[in-house]
Amino acid sequence: MKITDILNAKNVTVSCELFPPKAETPLAGAKKVIRNIASLNPSFMSVTYGAGGTTRENTVKIANEIQNVNGVTALAHLTCIGSDTPTIHAILDALKAKNITNILALRGDIPPGGCAPSQYRYASQLTEAILRHGNFCVGGACYPEGHPEAKSLQADIESLKIKVDAGCAFLTTQMFFDNNLLYNFMFRLLKNGVDVPVVAGIMPVINAKQITRICALSGTALPPRFRAIIDRFADHPAAMHQAGIAYATEQIIDLIANGVNHIHIYTMNKPDIAQRIMGNLSKIFR
Repeated sequence: MKITDILNAKNVTVSCELFPPKAETPLAGAKKVIRNIASLNPSFMSVTYGAGGTTRENTVKIANEIQNVNGVTALAHLTCIGSDTPTIHAILDALKAKNITNILALRGDIPPGGCAPSQYRYASQLTEAILRHGNFCVGGACYPEGHPEAKSLQADIESLKIKVDAGCAFLTTQMFFDNNLLYNFMFRLLKNGVDVPVVAGIMPVINAKQITRICALSGTALPPRFRAIIDRFADHPAAMHQAGIAYATEQIIDLIANGVNHIHIYTMNKPDIAQRIMGNLSKIFR
């Protein structure tokens, strides 16, 4: 099933993201994670591609495990950085052979020291290439606070419009911790003619040091209320874990109450995180 069919057919959807193990790591552990998350009946599951495509072989294997073994629609990430046309076509053919038709087209992170060679500079170019190669459903990423490299939020939204016009059928947001930022962003999207479904990416924070590093890389702001939680519980892992789950749960409740019906949980390959959030919201997600 195409992701757009899922997003358009249900009032509320909840999906989960996981990342594949490194190429030299056995898949047994990842398969267990997939089974545990799949048992929660998410609307779909996405699998990342790895910096510079370093886990791309396992991305196809994990996507196959999600969809063809566990029966959950898979969304495979695909990045521009470090890729040429033959590489992209080989990945698309491998996905097509497994009947995996949903792809999240991303530029990808530029490696330290500069840009890796690539025939595709922008995700919009990758989107066009994917759609030329087959009947895929292509999504893209968006940043409620603006891409860290964009000149302004408006410039970033104009770039998103180009991506949507190229065939991007839905958008998944980078993590954010202030829902008002998303509401403002979605208003500006509509104002600029971007009206595809938007899936809100939620990162449950259970490790204070980890989130500080991630926010520094992505440019994501931490609102005072959330920063107070980190300051209070950073040195108490069990309390930080519980507070992080509670904050993410409250975020999702507020989003759904305000009409944002598509939620994507960044699980960090921890099924218990998804389980606790989905358990907290079992009636709301129905």
